[in-house]
Amino acid sequence: MSKQDGPDLDKVRAWVERLAAFVSEEWGLPPITGRVLGWLMVCDPPEQTAADLAAAIGASRASLTSNMHLLTSIRLVRKLRKPGDRNVYYQIEDDAWSKVIRQKLAAFTAFDDLAAEGLRLGWTDEAQTRRIRSARTSIAALALVLDRAATEEGP
Repeated sequence: MSKQDGPDLDKVRAWVERLAAFVSEEWGLPPITGRVLGWLMVCDPPEQTAADLAAAIGASRASLTSNMHLLTSIRLVRKLRKPGDRNVYYQIEDDAWSKVIRQKLAAFTAFDDLAAEGLRLGWTDEAQTRRIRSARTSIAALALVLDRAATEEGP
């Protein structure tokens, strides 16, 4: 971060570490991936070279390579080039978080389809399908909440 007016850099780095822990624990991604995402959310300028990222999050350039490939392949981060500059820059996609949400929703939809298939297997005892029906009810409730949120204006 190049601006002097803003939060203390140590506090920013501590926040990036908490985000990295979350990404690692909740999404099963390496902590360095979370550090990259966290840093790209708050850095100034918003586009960073691999060297910038390595210095900011304390990672080796080599360890960044596979993580940057992952983040660009799932389109959370994009590569940029500037005219007359040989460096490759990375920037978080403007719609990165809506992409994450859409991916999770697609996974829930696929799971709901499998649950519906499970209900059609010919069960004779309703108690045997209770957990499947519970999963479908929870997914339907989540879909309602997200549908309502999609029709409201954001913050």
